Amino acid sequence: MKNANANLMKEINLNNVRQVMKRAGTATKPQLAALTKLSVVTVNSLVKELLDSNEIVEDQTIASGSGRPALTYRFNYDHSQALVIYLKENQGQRVASAAVINLENRTVSQQEYVLPVFEQHYLAEIISSFLIACPQVKVIGMGIPGQIVNGRIVVASHQELQGAALIEELEQQFQLPVMVENDVNAAVFGYQASRGEADGQCITGIYFPKKYPPGMGIYLNGNIIRGKNGMAGEIKFLPHRIDWYAERREEVLLGAASRIIQSVNAVLAPDLIVIYQEITAAEHWLHFWNGYQVREPMPHVPKVILSNTFQADYEAGMRRLTLQKLDPEAIQF
Repeated sequence: MKNANANLMKEINLNNVRQVMKRAGTATKPQLAALTKLSVVTVNSLVKELLDSNEIVEDQTIASGSGRPALTYRFNYDHSQALVIYLKENQGQRVASAAVINLENRTVSQQEYVLPVFEQHYLAEIISSFLIACPQVKVIGMGIPGQIVNGRIVVASHQELQGAALIEELEQQFQLPVMVENDVNAAVFGYQASRGEADGQCITGIYFPKKYPPGMGIYLNGNIIRGKNGMAGEIKFLPHRIDWYAERREEVLLGAASRIIQSVNAVLAPDLIVIYQEITAAEHWLHFWNGYQVREPMPHVPKVILSNTFQADYEAGMRRLTLQKLDPEAIQF
């Protein structure tokens, strides 16, 4: 028991030094001791371990007043890397956009692929080529237009994804952890992270693709709200009797969006709703929405923003969510 407690304490201290080094970029041992509130003796031991694992490297020697020059250490942001793959549709083509990023969220390598279908063997070929070129990859993140339950995709915009057991099969093949996230969940997470909205806010993102059903992501207090089996936000099942796979006129989208906002507002009362769409102009939306609020009064009117940044927010969210798998919070008692 004593050894177990000692090992746990060592891991806590090691994680604290990692987090401080990652934030600071460079630091001396005395600086690390001051920032972590650990003794210099403890820091000496932990620094040696991080040097041995190549998580930090020796940087340069700097003058320290009248004492001996101090050696600075630099955090190695390329010690661990992440492969992030975003499945999307672009002008009718199925596209897999892939990027290897380091712990600083810097792009190391990226490529875009046009696929005949979203099938696992095509994804495996992409992953394999990146892992050969970038052996520091420690985790794989994949954004999909669908939802996974018990390891299988049970709700998907693209039929070929339905029923696929992506996580288990890819983890067995590549012996790396695989994180799969819904595209709209990732987008609303990326929206908040990119714009620095207050963590205490409730933000919902609603995405209206041109020829697929809409989806919604919910962000609150730094987390995505998933619901049972991750099914929160499956708004295509609301009883609107709309053929989401048919070509939609502007009036249909305006009416559907307004009714969905009213429903979401009644249940969640979010601070902000981001509508991702490319069908109507902002002035048309504003005119319709203002008239709708007169006909359908609501006790709380959220701020509603029309946005065409879905892909950028989707990719930003996937990068951050995948990097979280490489960056555990420091353990606390």
